[in-house]
Amino acid sequence: MKIAFYAPLKAPDHPDPSGDRTVGRLLLAALRRGGIEPVIASRFRARLTGDTEAEQKRLAARGLGIAEKLIAKYRKLPKGQRPRAWFTYHLYYKAVDWVGPRVARALDIPYIAAEASHAPKRATGPFAFSHAAAEDAISQAAAVFCLNPADKECLGAIVSGKRLVDLPPFLDLKAFLGTDPRGPDRALGRLKLSQHYNLDPDMPWLLTVAMMRKGDKLASYQALAEALRHVTRAYQLIIVGDGPARADIEHAFAMVKKRTAWLGQKPANELPEIYASADLFVWPAINEAFGMALLEAQACGTPVIAGACGGVPAMVADGETGWLSTPGDTTAFAADVDFALERELAPVRLAAAAHARKFHDIAAAAATLKKTLDRVVGA
Repeated sequence: MKIAFYAPLKAPDHPDPSGDRTVGRLLLAALRRGGIEPVIASRFRARLTGDTEAEQKRLAARGLGIAEKLIAKYRKLPKGQRPRAWFTYHLYYKAVDWVGPRVARALDIPYIAAEASHAPKRATGPFAFSHAAAEDAISQAAAVFCLNPADKECLGAIVSGKRLVDLPPFLDLKAFLGTDPRGPDRALGRLKLSQHYNLDPDMPWLLTVAMMRKGDKLASYQALAEALRHVTRAYQLIIVGDGPARADIEHAFAMVKKRTAWLGQKPANELPEIYASADLFVWPAINEAFGMALLEAQACGTPVIAGACGGVPAMVADGETGWLSTPGDTTAFAADVDFALERELAPVRLAAAAHARKFHDIAAAAATLKKTLDRVVGA
């Protein structure tokens, strides 16, 4: 089954790494694993940079122009070679799908969305034009895959419950962890990092992995820095990431500078060993939808300390694979770190890895995608 795939926020083959790009690539892999042939229909990036209606209308005009060209292109193909559905990943008022709904209606094929979010408070104000278009697209969807359970409350106002399909965030665990069934070598990883970055292998290591951008990422880094000032147990902090907000982030961690190792951005194939080397993964998750790094850490057997924002509670089993606190409560976050460092973490590491295997592997996601697309396209 051939389908058209589109990600208005960022194409899966975009050169800049991000969690959004990672999820897009994973969706493509899961679709293929389910026997579906996704083809990227467009790389048009519809992400708003401001709140002016003029920019929104410019993006709309460009998107609708692309849609008309695709419609003409697909109509020239024999019916058996046309896409049988349109699949859009990550749709909301700041990244509207101006292309897919028009193409789906013209070709009379199902329109499907994944990680769509509906924000009723945007119905008025500067984003009203884009909000209305996003609402129209979501309302048209024959199925909406929900990676973040928190999205379902607002989506339910415009999409019937039977069209909302739970799709927990997932990893291709075999590809991510490598071929060794034992997973990353924790002892070897700690040895390498201790030698390269002058870390004490006998001290607990806290780890965070995140891009360094203004906005919510910077807010999470600043909350983490504030929380760590209140941690009473000994620790060393490892930070993996880079980006335009690095100077601001380094300034935020000035009070714990001597405890912090800055690793910069690392290639994906080096991350599992780094995750496994840490004792705890720490991330306040300010306004985080779900956070793929939290799932990657657990897959490597690293317990998580995080803020219970968005879909994070659906990924981290509080008290079993990590500990969650109210988003932005730095005192409670620090208390969770201290509590975790006072206990034996080996059982929690085992639980974290088992949780990822059981609930967040690509095999389950592929089955869910195939079952839903077979039903929708068949109908």
